[in-house]
Parts: sequence; C-alpha cells; structure tokens
Amino acid sequence: MPNRPSENALEIIKTLVSFDTTSRDSNLALIDWVRSYLEKLGIVSHLVFDSSGKKANLWATIGPADRPGLVLSGHTDVVPIDGQEWHVEAFDPIEKDGKLYGRGTTDMKSFVGVCLALAPEISKMKLAAPIHFAFSYDEEVGCLGVRGLLADLADRGIKPMGCVVGEPTSMKVIRAHKGKLSLRAHVRGFECHSSLAPRGVNAVQFAARAIGRLVEMGEGFAENGPYDHEFDIPYTTVHVGIVHGGTALNIVPKDCSFDFEFRHLPVHDPRKLFAEFEHYVRANLEPAMKSVNSDTGFTFEELSNFPGLTGDEDSEVTQAAKAASGGNATGKVAFGTEAGLFEASGIPTVICGPGDIDQAHKPDEFVALEQIAMCEQFVKRLVRRFEISR
Repeated sequence: MPNRPSENALEIIKTLVSFDTTSRDSNLALIDWVRSYLEKLGIVSHLVFDSSGKKANLWATIGPADRPGLVLSGHTDVVPIDGQEWHVEAFDPIEKDGKLYGRGTTDMKSFVGVCLALAPEISKMKLAAPIHFAFSYDEEVGCLGVRGLLADLADRGIKPMGCVVGEPTSMKVIRAHKGKLSLRAHVRGFECHSSLAPRGVNAVQFAARAIGRLVEMGEGFAENGPYDHEFDIPYTTVHVGIVHGGTALNIVPKDCSFDFEFRHLPVHDPRKLFAEFEHYVRANLEPAMKSVNSDTGFTFEELSNFPGLTGDEDSEVTQAAKAASGGNATGKVAFGTEAGLFEASGIPTVICGPGDIDQAHKPDEFVALEQIAMCEQFVKRLVRRFEISR
C-alpha cells in the first residue's frame, strides 16, 4: 500500500482547499473550476442552484446513464476559521511531516479531490453501470444543499443503486450514524432596574433554568441509556452551544437566546425529545414568568435537522465498500452526514473517506498523506467492480 498519494490527486486537493468555501459564502468559484476540469475530460456536469443563485450542487455522470449507478458524494463547504488560532494559512495548503494542512483537508475536500483525480481513468473504462459525482453545498449548516440535489434527481427519474459519502472515517466503512435536531430558544423577559429585580422577568435566568433541564436530559441518557455500543458515543446526547442575553448588569434582561441540539440514536424520535423539553418549559417556567407580565415566555425556532443513517450490512453498496477497503466489518459513528438523506431517498448508503473526524473543524486541520493514498486505492477498487470484463 503506497504511503503517498499521486501528485495529481495532491495537486487537485490543494486547489480545492485554496477556495474559501466557508458555508456563509458562495461555492461557485470551486464549482466552476470542477465543472471546467470535468468538461475537458468530456464529462458533462449538471448544476442545481440554491434560491439565491450563489451556491450550487454539481452532479456528473461517467458511463451509461440509462441504468442505476454508484454515487461518490462529498460536500464542498467548510466551517469558519473565525476565532481559531492557526499556525499555517488555512486556505494555502502546505505539506509537512507526512500531512497536508489546510481548512477542508479532512472535512472533506481530500475525498472530492481523489474522485476528480481518478476521473480521467474512470472515463476511459467500459462501465456496466455509471459512476456519479455528487458535490454539494451547505452540508456544514444542516445538510441543506443535498436536499435540492436529491429532489432534482427524483424529478429526473434518476435512482442510483448506492452511494458512498466520503466523510472522514480513517478509511473504515461506516454503515450508520446518529440523526440531529437543532433548535434556537428565544426567551422574552420583562426589563426593569436590577434593584427592583422581583418586578421584572429575568430572561437570562429563565434561560439558565431551561438549559439546566437540557443538561439533566443529557445526563439521563448517559446514565440510563438506551445504549447502542456500536456507536463511538453509545447514547443520545444533548448539547447547548451558544447563549446570548442581557445588555448591562444593572438591567434585568428582557431577551436571551440559546441554541441546542439532540444527536439521537435511531431508537429516539427527536421530535418527542423536544416535545418533552417544551412541556417542561410551558408547565414549569412560563407560569411564573407570565404571572409578572403576560407578554413574556419562550418561543422556539428549528435551525436544522437530518435523519440518522441506519444502514444495511447486506446491501450491495456495503459489501462493495467493504471489499474495496479490505475491511471485514462496518461501524457506527456519532457525527452526522448527508448519508441519512440519501438513504431516506431510497439510495442505500455507506460512509468511507480519508482522515480522522477528530481533526475536523479544528485549527491547523490536516489529513495524513497515507490516508489520501489509501482513498485512491479504495476508489479505484470500488469503481473497477463496475467495469465490464475485457
């Protein structure tokens, strides 16, 4: 097994990383580059834009388009570098000590780059079924882009036989992941001078009590389950990540908001978990708030959601990925991907890609060059399963 990728793959990955495709910004410069690259190989791309026209998914097909094929899927957006202490340039990738550094090297432009590097070889094959590239936008903010792509495929009557999503799994085949529901709570209180605090409704303090309830829910799952020990985190987790509230210490705060999420096992319905939390808020917090001022209370806004991936050990795509990876087993992970949405659309899906998820979203993000080389071999073996014997 080579411990260094091909120079072609490495150069394409570096090019992709050099595009700043932070989710809040457009990805069109990268998409245009990919489209032009594929066009030179005689591969036609189909774009599916967002409502603003500033972002696009790319769908490309190599081989016979009149039969079900295999999707190689990756997202093009990356998380922000804001507030992180980087020691290298995030969008100017650099090799050092057997690693490639830069935002998106692990999550997940290395997989996309490998697919593109192998496109010339794949385009020369005589394939019994097509190989599709699906490159999406806004995965990092709720798997948004791929939804439009999947709807477009359905409208055009395209139903692939399977999909491999190249998120970082250290090149291990993953057949299942948790789902996620994230929400924002808006707490409206009633302002007054802090010396007269009992006459007001402190939005921050009521938010804190609600957050305390979420913490209790999470601790309950950790202590009592249910459990699925095939997952790296074997229970449903509850997390509060952002809190905003108050204007000055001597003012009882009128407003507070906090963002929270449920990352749930397949046995949990996240809507029911949220309903349980909302019931606590309505029954235990709001009455005291409204006894002071009737305009106070909680409102909730859904931020994102995606289904878990349940996976099928015996599906054709799972067996093909296992054979291509050289592994005899599959696993489950806590982080979420677009794979659950592909599966929900009736496309059996697994996850397998270069890099360690522990490196994702961090400053000085990197992928080991050996992982990219392993990914090249994996994709080659996977695609060859669809090649007509000569």
